[in-house]
Amino acid sequence: MAEERTYRRWLQTDLRTFEVRVEQSDLLISAERLLPELAERALRAARADLEAYLARDPEFERSLSPRAVSGDAPEIVREMARAAEACGVGPMAAVAGAVAQRVGEALLAQTRQVIVENGGDIYLYTRRPRVAAVYAGLSPITGRLGLRITRLEQPVGLCTSSGTVGPSLSFGRADAAVVLAGSAALADAAATALGNRVTREEDIEPALQWLASVGGVLGGLVVLGERVGAWGEIELTTVGRGEPGPGKA
Repeated sequence: MAEERTYRRWLQTDLRTFEVRVEQSDLLISAERLLPELAERALRAARADLEAYLARDPEFERSLSPRAVSGDAPEIVREMARAAEACGVGPMAAVAGAVAQRVGEALLAQTRQVIVENGGDIYLYTRRPRVAAVYAGLSPITGRLGLRITRLEQPVGLCTSSGTVGPSLSFGRADAAVVLAGSAALADAAATALGNRVTREEDIEPALQWLASVGGVLGGLVVLGERVGAWGEIELTTVGRGEPGPGKA
C-alpha cells in the first residue's frame, strides 16, 4: 500500500496535514487545525458502525449489485446503499468515499475547511479553489493533468477507480475513472461504475454519457493510456509533480 500512495508526496497546501490509520483505513487529512484525535474517533465510529452491520448482513460486503438494507441500518450503511443503487454496483464500491465523508463531516465541527483522502477517494469542504493532480498509473497523464475544484463552502466528493492501479475490483481497463459529486459515497460508487464501462478507447464517450444520467454527479474524467475524456464540471489544468492539490484525484 505504501507504494500505491507515493502520490501523497506531491501534496502542497496552505492547510495543516496529518495522517490517521486504523487497521486497513489510512487517511491523509488537511484542515485548518491538527485534529488527529477527533479524526481517529470519527474513523473508529464509522468502522464500528459498518462492521456491526456486516456481521448482521455479510452479503452486504460480498454483493456486486445494489442491496437493500434494514430500516435501522447506520447512516454510513444507508449512504453506501443509496450510492450503490444510483450506480448499479455493489455497496462496498462506495465504502472509501463514505468513510472519508463521515470523517470530514465530523471535523467540520472544528475547522472551516477539510480535505480527507482515503486511497484516492476524497471528501472536501473548502473556502478556496483547489487542484487535484490525476494519478493514472503508467499513463503519461500521471502527474501532468489536474482537476480544479471551484465549488466553495459546500461538500464535494472526488473519487477515482482504476483497472490498472491498486487492489480495488474493476471490470474495466481505465487507468483512471474520476468522478466529482456532491457526496463522496456517490462519487466513489460512480467512479467504480464508470471504470467498469471502459476497456477500450471507444468506450469512453458512452461511459461518460451514462455518467451524465446519474443524479447528483457533477462531472467525470476517464484516462486510458494517452486518451482523456471529460464531461460536466471538470476544469482541467496542467500541473507538475509537487503542484498544489488535495492529493490523488
